[in-house]
Amino acid sequence: MDNNIETNLDNCRIENVAQIKELWSKTYNTAGKPDWSHILPYYATDIKFRDSIQSLSGIEDFKAMTERLSTRSKDLKMEVKNAIKDGNVIFVEWEMTISYKKRPSSILYGASRLYLDENGKIVFQRDYYDLWGDIFDNIPRFNKMYRKFMHRKFG
Repeated sequence: MDNNIETNLDNCRIENVAQIKELWSKTYNTAGKPDWSHILPYYATDIKFRDSIQSLSGIEDFKAMTERLSTRSKDLKMEVKNAIKDGNVIFVEWEMTISYKKRPSSILYGASRLYLDENGKIVFQRDYYDLWGDIFDNIPRFNKMYRKFMHRKFG
């Protein structure tokens, strides 16, 4: 790799909440298909990621996950609602609108907890969201059955 490119990647560090809001907004609001190319340099090579579906380690697995998400969705947008930073921890509240190829659009309401290493790189990301509830709410007839089941079993 070119030394100038390495130096530029090393300079990619998260400094504040405004920066993370800008990076995330730019990622998901690019003509319907997300583009992580500008934000990936802000992730540590040993990134650990976890959400409701998967747990993975390393930047290559993280890149592969972002590519799968982009491929599966017809349209994907995210609105950052709130973000706070305390020391090396950032919490981001978001609403993601996703359109799959054969399903209606769904809004996922969620939050992400990011840990920064000493170089300002994201070394751990945990995403929290109700995957099934938010998607099932947008499927006619099924949404009522799902909510009735959830209320009967857990409410």
